[in-house]
Amino acid sequence: MIVPILPDFKPDDLVNLINHSDSLHLFADDKIFETLDPSRLPLLTGAVSLDTFTLIKSFRPGIKEAFDSIEARFLSAYPGLKPEHVKFSDITNDKLAVISYTGGTTGFSKGVMIPHNSLAANIRFAQNNMPLEPGDPVVSFLPLAHTYGCAFEFLFPFSIGCHITILTKTPSPQIILQAFKEIRPKLVLSVPLVIEKIFKKQLLPVISKPHMKILLAIPGINNILHKKIREKLTTSFGGRAKEIVIGGAPFNAEAERFFRKIKFNFSVGYGMTECGPLISYRSWDTTVLGGSGKAVDTLEVTIDSPDPQKIIGEIILRGENVMQGYYKNEKATREMIDDKGWMHTGDLGLIDKDGNIYIKGRSKTMLLGPSGKNIFPEEIEAVINNMDYVTESLVLMEDNKLVGLIYPDFEMLKNHGIPEEKLPEKLEEIRKAVNEKIPEFMQVSKFRLHPEEFAKTPKRSIRRFLYTKE
Repeated sequence: MIVPILPDFKPDDLVNLINHSDSLHLFADDKIFETLDPSRLPLLTGAVSLDTFTLIKSFRPGIKEAFDSIEARFLSAYPGLKPEHVKFSDITNDKLAVISYTGGTTGFSKGVMIPHNSLAANIRFAQNNMPLEPGDPVVSFLPLAHTYGCAFEFLFPFSIGCHITILTKTPSPQIILQAFKEIRPKLVLSVPLVIEKIFKKQLLPVISKPHMKILLAIPGINNILHKKIREKLTTSFGGRAKEIVIGGAPFNAEAERFFRKIKFNFSVGYGMTECGPLISYRSWDTTVLGGSGKAVDTLEVTIDSPDPQKIIGEIILRGENVMQGYYKNEKATREMIDDKGWMHTGDLGLIDKDGNIYIKGRSKTMLLGPSGKNIFPEEIEAVINNMDYVTESLVLMEDNKLVGLIYPDFEMLKNHGIPEEKLPEKLEEIRKAVNEKIPEFMQVSKFRLHPEEFAKTPKRSIRRFLYTKE
């Protein structure tokens, strides 16, 4: 059983998670290990360097001697290794495979206990439904310490014999796109951030020009333009991708509508770590606008609502993909999984008559407006984030009014010669433009400057709980 931990956690967090998981042995980058205080890790027997694969530290008598003699003992036992000598342990699928620590957007980290059955169900589904073949190249840039990257950028392509290029640099959109250009992957799995950056920076400025709006409205000409835009977009991902699968966070609705219109090969899936991770998916040519696919065949998914097709309710599910619970946290497990085995996702949505799932927001982020109507801040943020001079935003309820925290695009402001003292005036212009695009009950009363990028989870979702006033 393994406990993958993200390298960008703070030293105190690393120590807490290593101890909480009762881990006995540590494999770590040398620089990360140097930040840890061994005296605070009482259960560890030893630590191995991921840079040199040598023993960094021995915490128990005999560990160093055993480690140093491994190669000699192996060569002595198998002087000529043959296929019949290779035997893997017999482990049934109900056994625990991974404890995955994930710090969601509304609370602190919990150890998700993922059995082999969950990972196996995800990989089988991918093998039967996702467009990869032996030898196909794949770029792995999502965190392997989380189930999305681990299952679909490593275990699944590895299981069918793909060539996996693991991106070792910090995966900024620019570096990721450069990797796509060089590797030319056959399948791309991505969080929305990368796709939305391309849409906002490369496509939106072009299609928003008055003459382009006119041309895109003319039958025949619009088809030609759509084809050219689609070809350019496909080239951005290396030119060979059979499909772009987007998941891990909500996808910008305006970007999705445009990509559907130009018939770009992309699909939006839905999952969470507690399901290892897949909950729903459909291929790009069968998925529907605004939907997140249909439930995978190893899960039963429904809406906790009097009418799941019309009345928004919590998405609940049960089946093979579901975790065993949270490690050493029975209270959180009981809150998540009820007596009948239904796992309560905390996500709100609808399911249509054909089984397509539509996610409307998080139950913990939903806001109740003054008029009594439910407001999903993600919908407002999607509009704000598409505006010029905005990098990202967060919409909160303060004193019964909606307030937008704005992290500006300082580079664009500089390039357009807009000084800092003019920023409040520019933000007010943007607020008015946003309010013209959304219903009255969702309109934002004011914008407030946030001078730095919002803290995020590894899946690039904003940690909302850090910015909510109690």
